[in-house]
Amino acid sequence: MKIKDGYLLREVAGNHVVVPTGKAALDFSGVITLNGAGTFLWKLLETDKTEQELLSGLLEEYEIDEAAAKADLSEFLAKLKAAALFE
Repeated sequence: MKIKDGYLLREVAGNHVVVPTGKAALDFSGVITLNGAGTFLWKLLETDKTEQELLSGLLEEYEIDEAAAKADLSEFLAKLKAAALFE
C-alpha cells in the first residue's frame, strides 16, 4: 500500500500536517494533523509498504508491545482507507 500522489507532509508551527494538492485538493478538502507515530507511518507509506513492514517499523522505532502496535496500526490504516488516501 502507498499514499496517493497529491498529498504532502509538511511541518507547520511544530505540527506535522498532510495537505492535499492539485487534483487531490478537489477530492479531499482540509488537512490531516499527525502525531509522531502517524508521521513516522506516513513517511513509510510514501513508498509502497506491506502492513507487516509498517508493523516491523513501528516495533523498531517505538518501545511498544506487538499487540498495541497492531491495534494502533490497524486504526491508522482504517482512517486512511476511509479517506481514500491509498493508491
